[in-house]
Amino acid sequence: MVKVKPRVLMPKRNPIERIRDFNEVTLGYSEKEALEEASRCLQCPNKPCVYGCPVGIDIPRFIKFIKERKYEEAYKLIKSCCPIPAITGRVCPQEKQCEKLCTLIRLGEPIAIGALERFVADWAQEQGIFIEPKSNVSRNGEIAIVGSGPAGIVVASDLARLGYNVTLFEALHEPGGVLVYGIPEFRLPKRIVRKEISYLIELGINIELGVLIGKTISIYDLLDEFDAVFIGAGAGHPRFLEIPGENLNYIYTANEFLTRINLMKAYLFPKYDTPIYRGRYVAVIGGGNTAMDAARSALRLGAEKVYVVYRRTRKEMPAREDEIINAEEEGVEFVFLVQPVEFIGSGEGSVSKIKLMKMILGELDETGRPKPIPTNETIELQVDSVINAIGFNPNPIIPLTTPEIKTDRKGRIIVDKEGRTTMLNVYAGGDIVIGEGTVIEAMGWGRIVAQTIHRDISTKK
Repeated sequence: MVKVKPRVLMPKRNPIERIRDFNEVTLGYSEKEALEEASRCLQCPNKPCVYGCPVGIDIPRFIKFIKERKYEEAYKLIKSCCPIPAITGRVCPQEKQCEKLCTLIRLGEPIAIGALERFVADWAQEQGIFIEPKSNVSRNGEIAIVGSGPAGIVVASDLARLGYNVTLFEALHEPGGVLVYGIPEFRLPKRIVRKEISYLIELGINIELGVLIGKTISIYDLLDEFDAVFIGAGAGHPRFLEIPGENLNYIYTANEFLTRINLMKAYLFPKYDTPIYRGRYVAVIGGGNTAMDAARSALRLGAEKVYVVYRRTRKEMPAREDEIINAEEEGVEFVFLVQPVEFIGSGEGSVSKIKLMKMILGELDETGRPKPIPTNETIELQVDSVINAIGFNPNPIIPLTTPEIKTDRKGRIIVDKEGRTTMLNVYAGGDIVIGEGTVIEAMGWGRIVAQTIHRDISTKK
């Protein structure tokens, strides 16, 4: 077997130091480290990694540019497919997408594609590299984008670069969607998000903040003014456990908890005195990236003990392996094969214990994972705060106020394979269509729908 060089590990801060603040944990490659990692790429002629990239970045080519120290060319290549590479380089699950298909995985470890993307994007930001954003073509067509998360960003930027007039509507007071309210500073610094979002302004996109489509303005109102409407409102509607005691004080949904920390800046206490309960003994329910974000945030708010409660085993956790390892390094304690069945109060209206049903794993379910089966044996965990991170449903406001837009039984907007909804001139993509997905999956949908809108408008004209 051919011997290959080991993967260059991304440097990161010491756990004892990093749990005291919300500064970024991973430090990114130095130029030397990036060149060393790029040198491992085999430059496969069939480019299998590209098939794993939802936005179709020519990965071997941008890595070749890094090898040749042509960082600006690498950046321009990535940027032509991905408008926010400094973000995707940090938060995308490359190990489940492009890196999963890397030829080197059969010989050892795959190329660290995400780390190299981040290196190039950070280098470009530091150098102040400017890419001429606007198309020379000016097209007749007014496009409304609902939601400024990953899907909306791609649709807006792709159509603006094609020459359309684009207006992006965001319900919150800052653009970015889940990138600003859902992902903590230590994983995705907000200065990075703001810098990447500024590209939309350079493209001439008009961003309207504090506008809740379906309440402030209806889809019907938008269709009176715009030729096409794209809905990328995400999946920010929390799921509940529906067990006794769920209404006790200091039981948060992960959405509320992380929004208070990220968007309302509780992480900058005492500069911002955001109302949030800082529990000493915190339980986080769930096994995904959101659960890891919530658990690690609770530690940084001063918790003495943080438990992650999950009904399967570590092997089945949907969170990224890197994020699980980071949580373990920082002292998060995992309690596997348990399912909450009751929250017990202190007598003063606050949560004090969780009753947990022990589980065993049975046959595979529809997700391809073994199904948890109750054993009828319970244990109790002493806590003073709980964060529910079992998942989210699509935002229901637009379908509820626009009956022409049909949804499935899970509340996801029904679209054809090109992103057309059941309402004429209305399109959708991202989490509101697929349910909870990744940043890059939502962006992949955005790429598809932008081309659909372009074709449909061009045909009409």
